[in-house]
Amino acid sequence: MGFADDHLVPLVDEGLGNSAYLVDLGDNRALAIDASRDLRTLHAAARRRGVRVAFAADTHLHADFLSGAVQLGHDTGATVLASASGRRGFPHTGLADGDEVDLGGLTLRALLTPGHTDEHLSFLLLDGGRVLGVFTGGSLIVGSAARTDLLGPERTDELARAQYHSLKRLATLPDEVAVWPTHGAGSFCSAPSGADRTSTIGAERGSNPLLAAPDEDAFVRHLLAGLGSYPDYFDRLAEVNRRGPAVVAGTPPLPALTPADIRALPRAGGYVVDVRPAAHFAGGHIPDAISIPLRDTFATWLGWLLPDTAPIAFVAHPDQDLDDVVWQAYKIGYERLAGHLAGGMPAWLAGGGPQRTTRFLPADKAGNGPYLDVRQQTEYTAGHVQSAVHIELGDVAERAADAPAGAIVACGHGERAMTAASLLERAGRTDLTVLAGGPADYAAVHDLSITDS
Repeated sequence: MGFADDHLVPLVDEGLGNSAYLVDLGDNRALAIDASRDLRTLHAAARRRGVRVAFAADTHLHADFLSGAVQLGHDTGATVLASASGRRGFPHTGLADGDEVDLGGLTLRALLTPGHTDEHLSFLLLDGGRVLGVFTGGSLIVGSAARTDLLGPERTDELARAQYHSLKRLATLPDEVAVWPTHGAGSFCSAPSGADRTSTIGAERGSNPLLAAPDEDAFVRHLLAGLGSYPDYFDRLAEVNRRGPAVVAGTPPLPALTPADIRALPRAGGYVVDVRPAAHFAGGHIPDAISIPLRDTFATWLGWLLPDTAPIAFVAHPDQDLDDVVWQAYKIGYERLAGHLAGGMPAWLAGGGPQRTTRFLPADKAGNGPYLDVRQQTEYTAGHVQSAVHIELGDVAERAADAPAGAIVACGHGERAMTAASLLERAGRTDLTVLAGGPADYAAVHDLSITDS
């Protein structure tokens, strides 16, 4: 088998749509690329292979997660490798275009590829003079390139043009060179959907529409046309990564809270987040709690909907992993975690606490009210119920007044719709039904068409 099969371990974060990589260097040492602050999966992979992470490289100042490089430097003594122009405020080896690092048999060469960020580097992995692959971060990705608007609208066009030249540079590599991106399907740093997370230079040259653009202007138009909204927390994390996230010892604690603690939380400006499945929340929840079910995308919606400056308490089901709640919050910089309700909803009710319920019904029982679609714009455009009102979930709290009376709130399955309903309930709405299903289910029952107009 080739190197990629034997020594490269992709570590996919399905929720954020990103891939980190563990490279077994063959001498009980390893290289980590774009590792997140949630290092549980990476550490487990390193233990299975019997390696110590000796190098931790970041392709860019990430906006969608906190880097784990500083933590790896603390935990394993890893040498942190990053762009010299990133002005990072912690010990690291700063690399410029063309700089090489001897990994002991293999070589890592920095390639300046600005566009997604100013200081973006790609990393060529070489065995002697042969290029095995390139870690492209947010530059060339499968079927596209990562967004260029994260530094503000005044820089978007400039960075898109830089991205054009970076992709052209990468496209000069040999066809057989593997492409190992960080961003992929599901990432709000990326536009395309699809199952493939890695590729080759030859495959991208033949199929990536951005590489087929006839000129720079056409490239920019195509790239910018695919940009949608992104979570608010993206605007904060790059600077935290520049300073360096705080090192933590093990999994940070999530204290047990009493019903009295929960009742006091709003007076301190805090929030209650119910992480139970949508159906459990519908059956009974603390008034004004926000439903964000604990699943792969939990971090995205936590970071999109709540400030990182307010204390947050969680209501969970006994079967749910509280460590996962903590790490999903910590990997996007949410550290003001007040705790969790000990005993969950049964303890709340036993203490005399009130509860609300939310109608959560399949299409054949949901009625025929106005249809409120809270999916992303790209999903809505691809196909929605005729005459639907569209408000993206990230905008629901600010646009609560635009939600129609008696709305049937819907997404693709029901989880985001329940989150939207909880936000609308906080705004005083009690006339909502959440659809347990998606647009096709509703259209079939009510003899409506699905339109992409």
